Amino acid sequence: MLDYLELEGQLSQEERTARDTAREFADDVRDEMVESYRAGEFPVERIPEMGDLGFYAPNLEGYGLVGTTDRAYGLVMQELEACDSGLRSMASVQGALVIYPIHAYGSETQREEFLPELATGDMVGCFALTEPEHGSNPAAMETSAVREGDGYRMNGSKRWATNAPLADIAIVWARTGGGDGPVRGFIVETDREGVSTTSITGKLSMRASSSGEVHLDDVWVPDGHVLPGVEGMKGPLSCLTQARYGIAWGAVGAARDSYQTALDYAGDREQFDGPIARFQLQQEKLAEMATQITLGQLLAHRLADLKEAGELRPEQVSMAKRNNVRMARDQSRVAREMLGGNGITLDYSPMRHMANMETVYTYEGTHDIHTLILGNDLTGIPAFE
Repeated sequence: MLDYLELEGQLSQEERTARDTAREFADDVRDEMVESYRAGEFPVERIPEMGDLGFYAPNLEGYGLVGTTDRAYGLVMQELEACDSGLRSMASVQGALVIYPIHAYGSETQREEFLPELATGDMVGCFALTEPEHGSNPAAMETSAVREGDGYRMNGSKRWATNAPLADIAIVWARTGGGDGPVRGFIVETDREGVSTTSITGKLSMRASSSGEVHLDDVWVPDGHVLPGVEGMKGPLSCLTQARYGIAWGAVGAARDSYQTALDYAGDREQFDGPIARFQLQQEKLAEMATQITLGQLLAHRLADLKEAGELRPEQVSMAKRNNVRMARDQSRVAREMLGGNGITLDYSPMRHMANMETVYTYEGTHDIHTLILGNDLTGIPAFE
């Protein structure tokens, strides 16, 4: 595996174990994930197995969670996405967008009730923030929660919620006070009266991920299911920072797998009486791919250092997510080029990674939005206000 600057030589034994466990699992399910991509569905039977292996929020402690390092968390996301983005997305949403908000902002009762089953995968969650008319500007959300008795009456629709069709619970972000109050997070069971979920079909990207909508029609949620530790957009945005950190690592995995596939192919594919790896044009592509992937690895490892030290800023995560996803998008395309006509089939991974990266380029903050986040941080002038 590409590690040109020997960054993984500095890993602790705990981190090596996490990497190797995820890599072995990814290798075992690789063919299955190709078929899942073809079929347009996630292999749900793997969800508990991923929980048993500690892939859900492995950097958090207690309640059955592994409690390993932030770097180990990143390495797990890297190895899962080297197989398929749908695999990493499942783990990323379950961990960073469902387990994390309950762990960080939930009551002790909520943690004890939900986290153990979420950690094992016996319960599946989704993160309901984006709405049909509000994506890059989630603060304009229309989903509302109005006080009623000892709870809230909720109405609204959420879209592009990974895991929604499979979910037992949804972390729903809604405006209180009839739409004028602060944003709050709600733990909503999907079998509550008035809750329905639908699948989004016809996707040309992230096909091995279960994407859907969450509809709330006069759903009553008790006070005990409101996250007490946060209000305002800090809640959902802090969750997205956790997920984007994992994406910055995961994208490196997709790019690395594309590179390795192209390198192996170039050594085996013979044209003009020899392997195409001997041609200067192919060597230039491999050299550039290796360089760009290595730069992405450096960003990811530096984020881990900052996160472990408690010094990581959301804007730094934006830089890494923005760069590494663009890098993976570009390098998977170059790898596909090197495979020629064979590269457009599901027999090889680069075009599948390339298609998946179109989604990752867009979700959890589009490339353009992360550009404006960085611009604001650098100039002090918010272009999106």
